[in-house]
Amino acid sequence: MGLGVPELLIILAVVLILFGPGRLPGLGSGIGSAIRNFRKAINEPDSIDVTPRPGSDRDAEH
Repeated sequence: MGLGVPELLIILAVVLILFGPGRLPGLGSGIGSAIRNFRKAINEPDSIDVTPRPGSDRDAEH
C-alpha cells in the first residue's frame, strides 16, 4: 500500500501552500542534507566501543 501519484500531488500542494514557493529550494536542500548525514552516520562505526573485553570481571564484583 504505497503512495500513488494523486497522493503525492496532494502532499506537494499542501507543502507549497504551507511554505510558499520561495522556501521550497531551501527546504529541499535541508531534507537532502539530513538524509545524507543520516546515511553517513549509519555507515560509520561507533565511536565508543562498549563491548566487554574477554576476561573482564567487573560485573562479577557486584
